[in-house]
Amino acid sequence: MKKLVLILIITVGITYAQHNKMMLDEKSGKQMLIGICDRTAFADTNYSWWFNAEYDNYLPDSIVVAKIKTIEPTYKIKIVMASWCSDSKREVPRFYKIMDAAGYDYKNFELVCVDRDKKCEEGEVDKLDIKFVPTFIFSKNDVELGRIIEMPKGKLEENILEIVSN
Repeated sequence: MKKLVLILIITVGITYAQHNKMMLDEKSGKQMLIGICDRTAFADTNYSWWFNAEYDNYLPDSIVVAKIKTIEPTYKIKIVMASWCSDSKREVPRFYKIMDAAGYDYKNFELVCVDRDKKCEEGEVDKLDIKFVPTFIFSKNDVELGRIIEMPKGKLEENILEIVSN
């Protein structure tokens, strides 16, 4: 049993190390996420204070979320965000709250964190024409359906519904 627990801990540690990389933000002197990340990155105390507060306090429109839930999730979502960016700190936790409520399984989802120049070595960011973060990119069959850039027009869940229902 102890060996199984040790193997599990090592496996989780290796997986976390492959994703959720951090580097020092020279402007703020704080750690920032860089590259392809997953949701577990927001459990780190550098990020959990803002992620959890925004996630817990956001109340998505349940009628809109119910409509998102009825759409078959054949679309892909890529978010390019920055852990130093106030818009990302607001919109990304809200996105997770909305999609959790809609029952989204995240198999067609990628989260890419960039530096202050909107660059990173992973996630093909250079090809995406990212000018502002966060940028939510929705696609289907390698065709872009739409983007939400920096902040939604109205509620985030309304913007998501508009894109994925077309």
